[in-house]
Amino acid sequence: MIEFHLDARSGVAPYMQLIQQVRQAMRLGRLNEGDRLPTVKEVVAKVAINPNTVLKAYRELEYEGLVAVRAGIGTYVTRTLSDASLAAHGRLREELEQWLGRARHAGLDEESIEALFVSTFRTPAGERA
Repeated sequence: MIEFHLDARSGVAPYMQLIQQVRQAMRLGRLNEGDRLPTVKEVVAKVAINPNTVLKAYRELEYEGLVAVRAGIGTYVTRTLSDASLAAHGRLREELEQWLGRARHAGLDEESIEALFVSTFRTPAGERA
């Protein structure tokens, strides 16, 4: 089961963070069709968030057709976002972990690593200095 976390410094609304985490877990094969999401009560207890915020996220996921609410039972994943590329994730994750180790060894802190990654990811290859 997915465990949610919130980053108050991200600038992203809490309900959107929940949606992004569910979508990411689906894309990485951590949530599959038929899996149950945590109840609103469980999420509220874990991340200290307003229940309406969790409900808003779950409603949006339901609207997208990713989950279905079964009254009195829970919220269940109705489809997945992973694809054939899932097989490559393990090797790529290992390479990324090695890169992160080198970045930390070079003295970069978490914020600097994230800034470097995001700027590289968002800048087309031909435009990188």
